[in-house]
Amino acid sequence: MNASVASRTLRTLAAWVVVGLFFFPIYYWTSVAFKYGNDIFSRPPNLFHFTPTFDNFQKVFGISLGSGGVTVTPGGGNFFMAPRLWDSIVVATLSTLVAIVIATLAAYALSRMNFRGRHQFVNWVLSTRMMPPVAVAVPMFFIYKGFGLLDTFTGMVLIHALMNLPLAVLLMKSFFDDIPAEIDESAIVDGASRFTIFRRIVLPMAKGGIAATAVLCFIFSWTEFLFALTLTTTGLKTVPVVSSTFVTSIGTAWGNMAALGAASIIPAFIFILLVQKHLVRGLTMGSLKQ
Repeated sequence: MNASVASRTLRTLAAWVVVGLFFFPIYYWTSVAFKYGNDIFSRPPNLFHFTPTFDNFQKVFGISLGSGGVTVTPGGGNFFMAPRLWDSIVVATLSTLVAIVIATLAAYALSRMNFRGRHQFVNWVLSTRMMPPVAVAVPMFFIYKGFGLLDTFTGMVLIHALMNLPLAVLLMKSFFDDIPAEIDESAIVDGASRFTIFRRIVLPMAKGGIAATAVLCFIFSWTEFLFALTLTTTGLKTVPVVSSTFVTSIGTAWGNMAALGAASIIPAFIFILLVQKHLVRGLTMGSLKQ
């Protein structure tokens, strides 16, 4: 019994150590956002005992904390990034939605319908994921310039959706493959159409897989840099691109950069919370076979 208790205690301690190692960089980066310049560069690093400040958030988002509470004032300085955070939210959300809708329909067809060249088509989808984005960045720039899609939400949503589509199709196909085809056959015998089976039977059973795929698509779009840099100029910028503007000729504004970085974690975290009920099941789909 004592050995069992000791073993369980060691496992618990080891788990807390691993969690601490993963969360410490997030804590440190977030704490930098609340520090003055002297505390940021103090030696040894001042991890806990420092005077917090909202100056960095005021410069980046126009958020300040005073005796009257939290106030938001629009800014216009070089480091005012609230519109850029909104740009990232719109692009990541809409591109995820577009990718999931198209990938779900395509994956269901690839999983349930037998047609000539199906396996070759799946291999082609997989091969497009292997292509480095830099190989198509310049051609896409000229295509977007010709169609007037540079520096537009439509253009960014389309390119991010296309970027995530191969992964989304392959993931959703694997989730649909794990749902027994006998369910579809029974529904067809009862007179249900193929689209009715997809909408009312298969789709609810694949909610976990859709949630897991949506999280990956959102994160990949949220952190994408190359296309966001190449296909935008001044009117539209995402967080990864504007983060480089904090590096100036007189130094790096670490506090302001940390404020933007800490705030950029929140939308992704909220998105994961919204789908967490289905996320665990989606991550475990396919782990057991009949």
